[in-house]
Amino acid sequence: MTETVGFVGVGIMGKPMVMNLLGAGYEVVAHSRSAGSVDEVVAAGAKRGESPAEVAGRVDVVITMLPDTPDVEAVLVSGPDPVVDGVRAGQLVIDMSSISPGATRKLAAVFAAKAVGFLDAPVSGGEKGAIEGALSIMVGGRQEDFARAMPIFEVLGKSIVLVGPSGAGQVTKACNQLVVAANIEAVAEALVLAAKAGVDPAKVREALLGGFAGSKILEVHGQRMLAGTFDPGFRIRLHRKDARIIEETAAELGVPTPAFERVVEQLQRLVDSGGGELDHSALVTVLEEDAGVQVRSAAGAD
Repeated sequence: MTETVGFVGVGIMGKPMVMNLLGAGYEVVAHSRSAGSVDEVVAAGAKRGESPAEVAGRVDVVITMLPDTPDVEAVLVSGPDPVVDGVRAGQLVIDMSSISPGATRKLAAVFAAKAVGFLDAPVSGGEKGAIEGALSIMVGGRQEDFARAMPIFEVLGKSIVLVGPSGAGQVTKACNQLVVAANIEAVAEALVLAAKAGVDPAKVREALLGGFAGSKILEVHGQRMLAGTFDPGFRIRLHRKDARIIEETAAELGVPTPAFERVVEQLQRLVDSGGGELDHSALVTVLEEDAGVQVRSAAGAD
């Protein structure tokens, strides 16, 4: 029998995830701060939830997809009518947001005390991956909870890995965001260097894609830089939030991240200049400003 799913956080990522669950035949109860997005999924067949606690009281599995640690903590345990007030023993809570590993472990303990399973399952793949049901899902928690959640995960993603105990999924997401940001910065630096040298950055990208420098970042974000189109797949302000989690986790563990420190400066510059809603590929604009050249206008040069 298919389990019923509650979904709290029907935003850029959450809405297509709900749509995919509905398409797979799941009964979904949705709640979000944005009434408009809930209206859309209700029109597609979801039921409306009035509060996180009320959602939890109507379903078997609760999923949260929210912007930051305080948002998740409020919805799950500390805000008005939180999920914890509506759960019963034997349910499963899955947080698919990207938040602090330490906070995740505390949340897991709260739900364990109520005999409720808890998984941290942050994702990578952006809005496109959410729409296509092709997300990479990095999971922390118990094997039995992971096995129970697998049919749901298979609707939402393609790469699904149980990394370890509670918090391991969030640590993995932090590692992912470190690598992604550092690679976007490297691609941006390479294309700006090519443009400043009078070499066509589009041709440079084409050549690099065929060698060891080839990557998904060079393919997708490199093209965005060449086109100068920065409509968000993943917003700068959210990557800056993830950068804070990386910084805090690294500091707590005493791990140096020297290359990443430069990327954090660039992310902060964009946020401070009003670019927080742009896609993270817009990191190139900071370098373009410093170098006095535009990758877009240089594309097609001889």
